Amino acid sequence: MLRTNQTFLNYLDELHKKQNRSDDIIVKSFSAGDKILVQDHQLSHVMMIKEGIVKCFLAEENGKEYIVEFLGSGEIIGEVELIKNINCLCSIEALNEVTVYAVKIPFFKALIKNDLTLNHLLLESFAERIINTSSRASYQQLYTVEHTLKQLLQMQAKQNIHISKEDMAAYLGITVRSLNRILKDLK
Repeated sequence: MLRTNQTFLNYLDELHKKQNRSDDIIVKSFSAGDKILVQDHQLSHVMMIKEGIVKCFLAEENGKEYIVEFLGSGEIIGEVELIKNINCLCSIEALNEVTVYAVKIPFFKALIKNDLTLNHLLLESFAERIINTSSRASYQQLYTVEHTLKQLLQMQAKQNIHISKEDMAAYLGITVRSLNRILKDLK
């Protein structure tokens, strides 16, 4: 439900420490509600979440949102868009105070060409995403929305964050009205 990647974060921490007064990797901060990446906009940096939690979501033409995932420390964003040379596939929004490593695109491209460790970490990350997508799809077939909602509420309490009813509904793929009905039944 909340994806993290400590190994990838350790790698970027070290890379950031080793740079000699360069601005190839900078630390940026975002407040809750700030958009870090915007769907269909051009990518400015590849980013790694250092601290905090974000939601990754798709906005449909009818104005509705579908939350793909909640991401935490060590999760990389923008790498797919960079590799495929496309605009942002989805939007990323801070749910709480978020700090990221922002990596300049030319520097990241050079790392892809020259750093086997980065390539290994990217492959691991891509494989993990495929597994998570498959698992979530089968999970949604096997378990009720109520069960998933309970897990979402537990994650919210454990991470000490507030997830709006709109975001919960968007993650579950239901309407807010249906969510309210389920919440009422859970009490």
